[in-house]
Amino acid sequence: MSALAQVAEYSSKHPKPADITFEYGTAGFRTIGETLESTVFRAGLLAALRSQSKQGQVIGVMITASHNHERDNGVKLVDPMGEMLQQSWEGYCTDMANASSDSQVVDILASIAQLEGIDMSIRPKVAYARDTRPSGPLLQSALEDGLAALDVEATNFGIVTTPQLHYFVRCLNTANSPSSYGEPTEAGYNTKYGQAFLRLVDGKPLPSTLHIDAANGVGAPQVRKLADAIGSPYFNIEVHNGDIDTLGKLNIDCGADYVKSNQRSPVGTTLVPGGRYCSFDGDADRIVYYYGDDHGIFHLLDGDKISTLVATYLRDLVAAAGVTDLQVGVVQTAYANGSSTSYIKDTLRLPTVFAKTGVKHLHHEAEKMSIGAYFEANGHGTVLFNPCAVEKLQAVRPETPAQADAIDRLWALRDLINESVGDAMSDMLLVETILICKGWTLEQWDAAYTDLPSRLLKVVVNDRNIFKTTDAEQKLTSPLGLQDVVDSLVAKFPKGRSFVRPSGTEDAVRVYAEAATRSDCDQLAYAVAGAVFDKAGGRGVRPAEFL
Repeated sequence: MSALAQVAEYSSKHPKPADITFEYGTAGFRTIGETLESTVFRAGLLAALRSQSKQGQVIGVMITASHNHERDNGVKLVDPMGEMLQQSWEGYCTDMANASSDSQVVDILASIAQLEGIDMSIRPKVAYARDTRPSGPLLQSALEDGLAALDVEATNFGIVTTPQLHYFVRCLNTANSPSSYGEPTEAGYNTKYGQAFLRLVDGKPLPSTLHIDAANGVGAPQVRKLADAIGSPYFNIEVHNGDIDTLGKLNIDCGADYVKSNQRSPVGTTLVPGGRYCSFDGDADRIVYYYGDDHGIFHLLDGDKISTLVATYLRDLVAAAGVTDLQVGVVQTAYANGSSTSYIKDTLRLPTVFAKTGVKHLHHEAEKMSIGAYFEANGHGTVLFNPCAVEKLQAVRPETPAQADAIDRLWALRDLINESVGDAMSDMLLVETILICKGWTLEQWDAAYTDLPSRLLKVVVNDRNIFKTTDAEQKLTSPLGLQDVVDSLVAKFPKGRSFVRPSGTEDAVRVYAEAATRSDCDQLAYAVAGAVFDKAGGRGVRPAEFL
């Protein structure tokens, strides 16, 4: 029996639902978990083929739906350096997922191999993991059939965070090389980041307790393991919403997406003035901070605030290191608060560029910078050190103790940062490091600039595909005339800004609005949402708050 004949036999165990069309979007495939069995099986086949196209390097497969409801699940492929799947392969994923028969699965597989010039005699290698969702075991079993069908050398990392899998993939592919990234185990991950953190904060005043909302997801057990590995009062944490065993709790009224979208603290936490709080999302690739002031008012420190904090610290260290031709830059999306963009450009005087929403787009832009910090407003981001920047740092010969210390800190920061992907735990340690070294409270961090009031809404529509954008998704080109309506509404409000973009994961569009006051912001957001619903195929009952 040929390898492809074996594929057809395995495929027959995982038939595609007849009435669903799948699409590999910004975060891979994502929908109701039980409908994804065939898709995850086929993702296993493609991961094997991708590995063969990379001469047997390890490819990652992560089964997760991140911040989505527990009933959902998803799957995405991870390329050899821990980065997102190369964009040109996304179409292959969509084609494969929608193959209508077992024979068509085989035909598409053979076609891709021919188009890409892949030697299918190479034994493929795949590393995989999943989060805590109840549909996870079913989908993992389907994935394992896909891997078995092509005789993959597979490594199961169990239940870990999405960024941990990205880290493991990078470690496996750089092992025994000058660019070795670390040990591809949970202990190796915790040791690398924990030791870098302690190198940076040693001798500084101890911080108060950090309260972590883990969204009742996989971040809860993993951050506890990280704390155990660090074993220091510099990382004194209390985990809230850490129940991964009770069905129906994942991401419900908690987690980074809930806190960011609702501008309020999660269920299970009580904000105390002077307290320090942060939230992960369900698979721990996003993080936001927040606090309550003396008047009981909630204050959010989102990805924009994290980005400016990190960029400021890096800028100052680079200056202290005396590397004059090393530039720190910032990548943002249209969701970035207008005040943050002004602060980066006018106060920090750092270059900033806009990219389309989605980590793969920000990552690509950050790679062009010497040191590129990218964070989406939702708290998903990281920092990249360009190879040229690394060479320049290696070439510096410090002339003073202060210069030597700055260079040592830059190297330690690089060890602290998960450059493969946005990582809530690594980013948390990065923020904690900066706050400890500066001796800042959350209030002092927040005081750097004042956010414009903003609101993010979701409008469920019949067909998200009719929404087309330009200018880094800040302007609509379709449906025709809708952008004119948005512009006319924005013009009514001081410092008003609003945009509409299709979701990458569901039949819905996102409406973002900001303005000078909370009242104006909400009025603008609900007016734009109402226009979208009325003029572009809103589905279901029109929400009462839409204007």
